[in-house]
Amino acid sequence: MKDREARLRAIKKIIRENRVQSQESLLNLLRVEGFVVTQATLSRDMKLLKVVRMSEQTKGYYYNMPSDEEIKESERSFVQDFQRGYVSIKLSGNIAVVRTLTGHADSVGIALDNLGIPAVLGTVAGNDTVLAILREGSTEAAFLEQLRGLIPDLEE
Repeated sequence: MKDREARLRAIKKIIRENRVQSQESLLNLLRVEGFVVTQATLSRDMKLLKVVRMSEQTKGYYYNMPSDEEIKESERSFVQDFQRGYVSIKLSGNIAVVRTLTGHADSVGIALDNLGIPAVLGTVAGNDTVLAILREGSTEAAFLEQLRGLIPDLEE
């Protein structure tokens, strides 16, 4: 079985070189390249790569890779959303409790979900609090390091 990085490169290449209209088609094209993965794994890979579905009016939908500039702009937007609402963060085991300004928890949670922080499994947002669930095996230090990689001036 080939490694994840090679699979991610193959997904990018396939989407750029083919008109892929479904995940099933993409799974089949990956199989031809020697990658056998589940639909769930493919979905996670596509989310990580920020693959988008594009509409072509009467011809249906197809998958497309955003440009590097589009990805950077999206990341900047999520960082701004995080910074706009962020107040503080406390960690306990595999849970990060992120305090936000009232009404900003949704946008901070969405930012955490979409910034591609490997330690983050997912988030649950309230009104002024976000619970970020960290992946099993991730450390508090790794999470903070990954978050500071995106937001260098982060204050705890």
